Amino acid sequence: MQIISWNVNGLRAVDRKGSFARILEEEPDILCIQETKSLPEQLTEEVRNPKYGKGQSYHSYFHFPTVKKGYSGVGIYSKVKPEKVVNDLNIPEMDQEGRLIMADYGHFILINCYFPNGGGAPERLEYKLAFYDHFLAFIEKLRKKNPNIIFCGDVNVAHNEIDLARPKENAAHVGFLPIERAWMDKLISKGWVDVFRHTYPEKREAYTYWDMKSFARERNVGWRIDYFFTTPEMLEKVEKIEILDEILGSDHCPVRLTLAD
Repeated sequence: MQIISWNVNGLRAVDRKGSFARILEEEPDILCIQETKSLPEQLTEEVRNPKYGKGQSYHSYFHFPTVKKGYSGVGIYSKVKPEKVVNDLNIPEMDQEGRLIMADYGHFILINCYFPNGGGAPERLEYKLAFYDHFLAFIEKLRKKNPNIIFCGDVNVAHNEIDLARPKENAAHVGFLPIERAWMDKLISKGWVDVFRHTYPEKREAYTYWDMKSFARERNVGWRIDYFFTTPEMLEKVEKIEILDEILGSDHCPVRLTLAD
C-alpha cells in the first residue's frame, strides 16, 4: 500500500498547473493533501472525484474552514472506503480552521493534518502551540483503542538542525523555535516515530519545503517540515519512505510511505 502526503498550497492551483494529474500518475492507494484553500463546490468533478485504473473513482473526503474561505483545508482520496471518517479534534476553536481529517480502516488509522504555521501575530504562535498540545492528547487517547496509527502532513516545524539548510540563521524564526522543537521531542518521547529520520538518521539536504520568493528550491535551501509519524506497532509494517522532490507545483513536495500488504 502506498500513501502520499502533500501540502499542495492550493488544490485548484496545482490542478491548473497539471500537478494534480501528475501526482495521480503515481496511483497512490491513499492521497492526503493539505492546504487545499478551496471548498468542495469550487473544485471540478475531476478533482473532487478523480479516477484511477480502469475508470474507478477514489473515495474523497474534505475538511475545510468554517470561518475563512480560501485558507487551510485538508482532504483524503482513498481507493478503499474507510470504515469511518472524522474531521474534528472536538475542540471548536481548533476545528473551525479545517486542519484535520482522520480515516479509520479498521486495521489501522490514518490522520492527515495541516498544523498551524504560527507566524505573524503572537497569538498565532500561541494557537499553534495549543493545537500541538491538543493534537498530542488526541492521538495518545486514540492509540489506547487502536495502536496501529499513522499521522502525516505539514507539521510546520523542522525538528533538528539536520532538517533545514540554514539552522543558525533560523534559530529565532517560527518553524524552528526551541519551544516548537521541544514539542517534537515530547512527541517522540511518547514513542511516536518520525519514519523518515528513523530510516535515514544521517541523511542531509533532504527537504520538503522551499521558499518560492527566493527561488530556494533551485538552490535546495529548504526545510523538512512534512512528515509521516507512526506508532511503533505500525512502524513494523513500513517498507519504504521517499521524498518526491521531482514533483513540482507547490512550495512543498510530496512524501510517499509504502506499507507491506
